[in-house]
Amino acid sequence: MVEKLNVPEEQKGHAMLSTKGQQRRRFLSLFAGTAAAATLMHACSNDDNPMPDNGINLGSGDIGILNYAYALEQLEAAFYTRVTQTFFSGATAIEQQFLNDIRDHEIAHREFFRNALGNKAIPSLEVDFSKIDFNSRASVLGTAKAFEDLGVSAYNGAGKLITEGAYLLLAGKIVSVEARHAAMIRDLISNGSFADNTAVDANGLDLSLDPPEVLKVAAGFLKSKINASNLPTS
Repeated sequence: MVEKLNVPEEQKGHAMLSTKGQQRRRFLSLFAGTAAAATLMHACSNDDNPMPDNGINLGSGDIGILNYAYALEQLEAAFYTRVTQTFFSGATAIEQQFLNDIRDHEIAHREFFRNALGNKAIPSLEVDFSKIDFNSRASVLGTAKAFEDLGVSAYNGAGKLITEGAYLLLAGKIVSVEARHAAMIRDLISNGSFADNTAVDANGLDLSLDPPEVLKVAAGFLKSKINASNLPTS
């Protein structure tokens, strides 16, 4: 399942990874061959059907949480793929470089989850970006900030629901990358806001949100309906 990486088509167009993105994808593919992925493969053979009638079922237990992360990575990858297809008016060279790098990370994250989950992965989600003006810097960066802050809060909120230590380690490695994205986007919008009090609490800790809170926000950018009824709650 993880020895051969399958790169699917984007929802409209094809995934276009830079050389650095391809390197990251290969790294994640190799990482997927570690004990963490082996444990995941074993768990995949015992979990619930991800496709009930009432929306796309994320599943239960750790598999459900990993599908939850996969859904969010799909959303982020689709957003940055769209952003980098035609940059907003006035995008600087450094802004384009940053956004291309984030796109590559998000595609690598998405592909990692898809390949590691195998036949327990949820299907590709249909997005709805009709609220976003992709010609507007404020609209694009504002949405990027919302997605990155949401992603960091989502991983932080889901950590307590993961039972397998290898999965928690994986989530920690990904959330640290998401936090780098959030800090960079924040500074592009307002220099020095990378870790202000809207992202970090009085104890210096990133904020966290539970899956229902995260999915409520994500639903505003999805045509696909997500069924999270079987996710663990504690």
